[in-house]
Amino acid sequence: MENPNEAVAMKESKRRERQPGIGPGEYTIHDIKALENADSTIGLCGWLLVFLSLLLVIVTLPISIWMCIKIVKEYERAIIFRLGRILRGGAKGPGMFFIVPCTDNFINVDMRTITFDIPPQEVLTKDSVTVSVDGVVYYRVQNATLAVANITNADAATRLLAQTTLRNVLGTKNLAEILSDREEIAHSMQSTLDDATDDWGIKVERVEIKDVKLPLQLQRAMAAEAEASREARAKVIAAEGEMNASRALKEASLVIAESPSALQLRYLQTLNTIAAEKNSTIIFPLPLEMMQGLVKR
Repeated sequence: MENPNEAVAMKESKRRERQPGIGPGEYTIHDIKALENADSTIGLCGWLLVFLSLLLVIVTLPISIWMCIKIVKEYERAIIFRLGRILRGGAKGPGMFFIVPCTDNFINVDMRTITFDIPPQEVLTKDSVTVSVDGVVYYRVQNATLAVANITNADAATRLLAQTTLRNVLGTKNLAEILSDREEIAHSMQSTLDDATDDWGIKVERVEIKDVKLPLQLQRAMAAEAEASREARAKVIAAEGEMNASRALKEASLVIAESPSALQLRYLQTLNTIAAEKNSTIIFPLPLEMMQGLVKR
């Protein structure tokens, strides 16, 4: 019959294998309680050293008290290590806390939102166009214990991961999607970064695409294409206007043909319009019937 403890250990090992970024000596969120209660495993020698350190502090009072008292700000948390083990209770602060000088050391972790620029990345899009894209990332440390125990430098790791994620996401998009769907790309990057940095105790709050720079030749080609498209639309609109005007003139000629006096009224209205512009010369048409009568004589 299988041992229950071995079965649990096997399940835990399989769970670690399924989770990316979990290796020997690293911790997951499920292990955080055991991580914070690790001072019970320092052993008899460790407790003896702690006792001697406390005895030394008592002997050297009140000078040693200033080495025991530490203060962290409102936006900071302190991770205390006792003989290399994280002290019970996890992160300390804000405010005042005590340490044993000879056996304890601590690391301050900033819990405020941190922002950094993603350097311009040369990306080859899905339609084989090279573009330069940069962005900005906002993140904060959500769990100070994981940020210290699971990663050497959480800030540098997040910056490098943001650069590779930007290239990977934009590599699956064509140029039109990059120019028009910036919000969708930013949301996809934020989800990917948040999932990847979860084991580091980091929460990615926001990702924004700042600028998309195109090669100069491509900019000229796109400008020429846009100009040609506008000219084509202008010609189509002008042709439609001429067609509508010709139809209106045809209808007007039919109306005038039904009433010959309408032509005379239109002629007088044209003369009135010309005279209103203060012209010294007025040109008006002469009926051809009158000229034919003069020629016959």
